[in-house]
Amino acid sequence: MNLPKKMEYYSRDELIKIIKTNQAIVGKNAHDIDAIKLLSQAHLRMANFQAAAQQLSNLLKIDATQIWAYHELANILQRVAKPEEAKDLIRQALLVDSNNAQSHAVFGTLLAEENNLIAGEWHFRRALELSPDNPKIQSKLALSLMQQGKTDEAYTHYQQASELAPNDFEIIAHWSKLCEVTGNLEQADKLLNKAASIASPKSVDLLRSNYMARMGKHQQVIEIISASKNPSGDALLERGKAYDRIGEYDNAWSDFVNGKEKLVKENPGLEYQTQPVNDFFAALTSFFTPELMAQLPKASVRKDGPQPIFVLGSPRSGTTLTERVLSAHCDIDAGGELVFLPELRELANKILPNASFPSNLAYSCAADFRHLATLFRDQYLARAESAGLLNTGASFFTDKMPFNEIYMPLLKMAFPESPIVYVTRHPFDICVSMMSHRINHGFHCAYSVKNIVHHLNLVHTLTQHYRTIMDTQLLPFRYEDFVGNQEQQTRNLIDHIGLPFDDACLHFQRNKSYTPTPSYIQVQSKVSDKAIGRYKNYQQHLIQYDSQLACMLSDQGY
Repeated sequence: MNLPKKMEYYSRDELIKIIKTNQAIVGKNAHDIDAIKLLSQAHLRMANFQAAAQQLSNLLKIDATQIWAYHELANILQRVAKPEEAKDLIRQALLVDSNNAQSHAVFGTLLAEENNLIAGEWHFRRALELSPDNPKIQSKLALSLMQQGKTDEAYTHYQQASELAPNDFEIIAHWSKLCEVTGNLEQADKLLNKAASIASPKSVDLLRSNYMARMGKHQQVIEIISASKNPSGDALLERGKAYDRIGEYDNAWSDFVNGKEKLVKENPGLEYQTQPVNDFFAALTSFFTPELMAQLPKASVRKDGPQPIFVLGSPRSGTTLTERVLSAHCDIDAGGELVFLPELRELANKILPNASFPSNLAYSCAADFRHLATLFRDQYLARAESAGLLNTGASFFTDKMPFNEIYMPLLKMAFPESPIVYVTRHPFDICVSMMSHRINHGFHCAYSVKNIVHHLNLVHTLTQHYRTIMDTQLLPFRYEDFVGNQEQQTRNLIDHIGLPFDDACLHFQRNKSYTPTPSYIQVQSKVSDKAIGRYKNYQQHLIQYDSQLACMLSDQGY
């Protein structure tokens, strides 16, 4: 439910008056639903989210059939970084009314925001079945499809959404982005112009900047964003990348830092929670020992379908490039960033008694829970089947979710024989690249260089620990080595998978399909050494972290 149209135009003083009036009514009758509704709506309009949440909770206790209240409360919970509570709330809404299209759309959005795109897509499709003429749902489904690289179907849904709502700015703007990422620049320009005519030229500044950057017009990107009185965090990142491309590195770094700070301020849920992350990594390190790993069960190989290839590594390390090389092979499909391995942690928490992950895995060492490894394998493959990865005729599919290496013990329980490729790149090049892009992997570490360094170090230390306590059978795959000797490194890669060599792997750039990551343009080009040593342009901003990354640099041969 949206605010009544008349309330959208109320002044602050009028909203305060509404709040006071209805607080008095609720004070006399705590079950006055109409007064609680007005209170919650007025608080929402004034961005008093805590007060609004309290009123919405009160309303649902009185009347659990108020579906709109679930939606509004879920949006607030997501805003304050409580995604699990938000999802539980929408599950309750679907129990009340499983055929509510908006509930499915909200759930789809929540799932998509945590990169669970396949599950999100299912809910968007269900919402569209229930409300086939809803242009907003058409657009949400199109965005989900685009984020998975399903660009042809996404285009169709944007087209249908535009026919239903020809003057909807958001739909036209998102459609233009799809055209830009797929290289249809002429159509992207036409749609941008239409979006600008619906709202204003300033409203498409960021999208226009993306378009100009794609064409190499970096000075124009800088001019467009600099003309804005209050550029968003995303706009500052875009301008920073333009400064980087013309060699103005101090300006670029300033925009990266300020852009990330602004994004966290705009979205408090993006803040990196250092102590809980430290505690989690400490628990993993102390729990997984050589003795424990020897006792944990391992699933057998299911031979009724393709097997996963795990491409491990941090964001911006070269995992997308590695996947493109692999999936150019006739017997390997690209799975992309799959959430299936981290989901096994939650499965363990649901199945095993008492303790939480990782200590609850100790139960699987006894006979009554030794089937856990098989459940892990089958759960993962069931999710892969739902994504259409098991019926393509290929022998393998890739899974390149960043930082999956932290779940290596779960991987080895479920798929002890699956190939693992561990992609590395100079840590400071990773830092610069992560700072220049909006990336939420790694518990939102990418919003400051301090947290990036901290998290890279945590993950590396944990990975080194895993490599000492188990036979990982992984192939180290350095980005710089691949750039220096593409053919030999490609042959090593395919040999590690256990397949005959396919010359197509040497020409991965011929596949012009959209890869839904920040690397979508680079991976459509031939291998280049331009990104190697990029950190040297920012050395003065990074030198203070030399000691923190010393072990990582040494271990990886830098």
